[in-house]
Amino acid sequence: MSASLATVMDACRYAAERHVGQTRKGVAAEPYVNHVIDVAARVARSPDADPTLVTAALLHDVVEDTDGTAEEIIARFGPEVAALVGEVTDDKSLPKAERKRRQVEGAPAKSAGAKRLKLADKASNLTALADSPPAEWPAERMAAYVDWAEAVAAGCRGVDPALEAEFDRAAARARQSLEASP
Repeated sequence: MSASLATVMDACRYAAERHVGQTRKGVAAEPYVNHVIDVAARVARSPDADPTLVTAALLHDVVEDTDGTAEEIIARFGPEVAALVGEVTDDKSLPKAERKRRQVEGAPAKSAGAKRLKLADKASNLTALADSPPAEWPAERMAAYVDWAEAVAAGCRGVDPALEAEFDRAAARARQSLEASP
């Protein structure tokens, strides 16, 4: 089943329902759903975007960060969307360091769609880091996050120059923000 604009909007509503009450880690503590909408908007700006990819972007954190399941995504949004979501979902049963290592090592083997999602997700996270950094994160932790995001993005290059450029701008802003902070 290929996604349509109605499917995209259904995914937006489903993501909002699933992420209700969740907030971003930054000092602004904005609603978490803003992140998935930002990722979807970034993906939508790619010349290679389609409704299936935008739908997956809206749902990319549902299985990882809510009680939503892969089975629900398959039933409601189809196997193509579910496959993309599955490709970018971390196994939360693993320690954080292992999940991060797997993202770096696994990035080059991802599908083109999953690489686009990763680039948009990391760009969104870096933009949030620059605009509203977590108060409890020391500069070293933020710098390490930028380094890690760049390592993940390196494995996603070669599929979407527009999203790669957007990621590069976000990484530069995050680094600039770190240099400017006391």
